[in-house]
Amino acid sequence: MKRALPPLLILMLLLNSCGNPPPQFDIAIHNVSIINLENGKVAQDQSVFIAGDTIHSIVNSRDLMTSAAKQQIDGSDKYLMTGLWDNHVHFRGGVDLIEENKDFLKLFIANGITTVRDAGGDLTTTVQKWQKEIAANTLVGPTIYTSGPKIDGPGATWAGSLEVENDQDIEQALDSLQALNVDFVKIYDRNISGANYLKIIAAAEKRQMITSGHMPYSVTVDETTSAGIDAIEHLYYVLKGCSSDEIAITEAVKNNEASFWNSLDRVMQTYSDSVATQTFNKLKERNVFVVPTLHIGHTLSYLDEVDHTQDEYLNYIGNGIQKTYAGRINSAKNASPEFVVMRKNLDSAFVKLAGTLADNGVGLLAGSDSGAFNSYTYPGVSLHKELQALVDAGLSPLEALQTSSQNGAIFLKKQLPQINAGAQADLLLLNANPLKNIENTQDIFMVVKNGKTFDSNQISELLNSTVKN
Repeated sequence: MKRALPPLLILMLLLNSCGNPPPQFDIAIHNVSIINLENGKVAQDQSVFIAGDTIHSIVNSRDLMTSAAKQQIDGSDKYLMTGLWDNHVHFRGGVDLIEENKDFLKLFIANGITTVRDAGGDLTTTVQKWQKEIAANTLVGPTIYTSGPKIDGPGATWAGSLEVENDQDIEQALDSLQALNVDFVKIYDRNISGANYLKIIAAAEKRQMITSGHMPYSVTVDETTSAGIDAIEHLYYVLKGCSSDEIAITEAVKNNEASFWNSLDRVMQTYSDSVATQTFNKLKERNVFVVPTLHIGHTLSYLDEVDHTQDEYLNYIGNGIQKTYAGRINSAKNASPEFVVMRKNLDSAFVKLAGTLADNGVGLLAGSDSGAFNSYTYPGVSLHKELQALVDAGLSPLEALQTSSQNGAIFLKKQLPQINAGAQADLLLLNANPLKNIENTQDIFMVVKNGKTFDSNQISELLNSTVKN
């Protein structure tokens, strides 16, 4: 039986028979292995044709007679996957740090991160300007989805936050976020009352706005997920939901008999497998994602032991942002021995919890929490560290990769990143298979974004252009 000719080959034969040249593409990647992150399958010896910022077609390289493309790339022994997503970053620090934040955009692209989720800051107008410039291809950077300013209670912790104290404040805050056309709502836990926290989630849900946030210890995980939250940032809050004393701890915090930090020992000591299973089931049934942020948790837990002053990536971080690291560094230096031990125990508990969440089918989102004030958690490379941390927690490399682009798109209700005809050509070309070893996500041959390619030399140029010291 004769094998049917692929559509692209038929088109080329017809055009050539009429004396016409073959279709002209901007980029062609030949002989490459394509990784399907939905199922982990790898299609070998493929040729991918890109027109503008869109994948035009894919054929088996052996069926290809000829092709015309402005840029021909040999993908032999290389692996093509969709670009990475960092699902928790921050652009913040005030107008004086705008340019230093802007340099983060290059660091993301240099590390194969083609999309980021900005989880709240005080540079919303600037971030939205970058969004437009990146979309117009006048600025190198990842696609940015942003929450705009966070919502918090009176005396908000973070600059630029929307402070709410009553029902009217809540509606006005959501009005302003809708006017900004943000991609989701981010709620912070420090100064907000439990009642207002739940009201924000419910009110946003009525407006069909996506929500994520920290969770005040004055509410339970059941209350939070029942209200309709879509993602819980960090593991402190889910861990409380695994405690047999969750109700008692919640009441103690509500009555000002305990605080968030001094409740954590009790939370860990009262972890219950049966309670945890109930919590996991609720998270799964209610389609709530969890953002573990393991890498930053480990980094901050060991600031007393690890000297980061010679980190290579400090060369790419502006002096203004480095100065914002001082708060957490000084807190670590001045922490009591008991707190230091608790923090490290918590770090271990989080690693175990992340693996258990995955085992129980709870959706996870890979996020670095990189940005100003988050000491030594560097934009770009920290997402790779997070993927490694998730694998160390028990996820397979495929599962870890799915927490990046696949789950990121599902959470934000965006088009699922794929490598097929008609898809956005946000691509990462690797020298080795990341399904075999997650560290291979750092072995980058080329990044494709907005119709542009960034090879190793261009990646070096991006990094060098951000060097501060």
